[in-house]
Amino acid sequence: MIRASSLLLTSGSCLHLQKSIVHRHVMRAAASKKLEVPGIEEITKKKPVVLTTVTQKSPSPLVNQDTLLKVASEEITKNANSPQSMTPAKLTNHYSSLAKFRLTGLVVCSAVTGYAMAPLPTNFTTLGLCLLGTALTSASANTINQFFEVPFDSQMARTSNRVLVRGLLSPLHAVSFAAVSGTTGLIILNYGVNGVCASLGALTLALYTLVYTPMKRSSIANTWVGSIVGALPPLMGYAGCTGYLDAGAMVLGGVLYAWQFPHFNALSWNLRSDYSRAGYRMMAVTNPDLCRRTTLRHTAALIGICSTAPLIGLTTWTFALDSLPVNLYFLILAWRFYRHSDSSSSRKLFRMSLAHLPIIMILMLVHKKKEDSEDWLLKTIRGLFPAPYHS
Repeated sequence: MIRASSLLLTSGSCLHLQKSIVHRHVMRAAASKKLEVPGIEEITKKKPVVLTTVTQKSPSPLVNQDTLLKVASEEITKNANSPQSMTPAKLTNHYSSLAKFRLTGLVVCSAVTGYAMAPLPTNFTTLGLCLLGTALTSASANTINQFFEVPFDSQMARTSNRVLVRGLLSPLHAVSFAAVSGTTGLIILNYGVNGVCASLGALTLALYTLVYTPMKRSSIANTWVGSIVGALPPLMGYAGCTGYLDAGAMVLGGVLYAWQFPHFNALSWNLRSDYSRAGYRMMAVTNPDLCRRTTLRHTAALIGICSTAPLIGLTTWTFALDSLPVNLYFLILAWRFYRHSDSSSSRKLFRMSLAHLPIIMILMLVHKKKEDSEDWLLKTIRGLFPAPYHS
């Protein structure tokens, strides 16, 4: 016989539930959403929650308990995301997620390298302002990107846990954070550093949010636009020191531009089903052959770009020599990806890309060309092949 009953969850009825069942089910439901779960005592102190009518075929106590636990977990989720429970630590963590902390960290490191490779002395005040403005601009761009992509991020396993997708912050809150951080960052770059650096920051913000983000759903050209965006931070650092751009800045940007292709193509290869489900037009999804070719070509180009650095006086020739084994190994992995194009080869290429860029940056800094020093490699070569003596 089907019976309808109205259930009342009070402190007395909660205590009658088996504690082991409450602990197991509520913890499991909360853990899936990464929530902090209050103890049973906290739940029982809350005001009674009247449940809606529940239809059941039998008065089975197990069904009643599961129903109560489901409502209890929903109540926990609601309370955890309410304004009253938003602590400064949680808000800071949410802002960090919106800013894509690790990606912003990579952007800042690229800007540091650009500043350090510039041919002028380091002004630490200007350097600090340059890095702060760059970080705030990057945080703004990443937040706006997530704001636009909420409906699509929810369809991808890799992005379904993001702050806006889970509703941990309101869209208005996120946009306000982006507006404040972006405006503040550009003001710092313009008045604390120089106009060239600020212009590059504004260009980065505009390209990423207004061109790259919408283009991801319309054209595979988004990868080239994204690579340009990724190449701008070292130029910002270089211009932050010098106030201008020259051939040295272009080499730094060229390294970042070429590196984006093996890095992102390898990453997207194993996420093709996710990108396809969300409607993103990535090379790995719409044109796998082009994805493999561009990966191989741009990885090979890194050898030529690194060899150009000493030609223009950015580094010594020792840099070209020391970076060659790193670039060759990177190229070998790109070749394997080109030939096999499986999850294993793409994963190895992606992992190497994470190590490749820091290694190249460090080698550049170590072998930076100083005006008052002689290239060790050229000095050695001259010693082995002395010029003929003329009387």
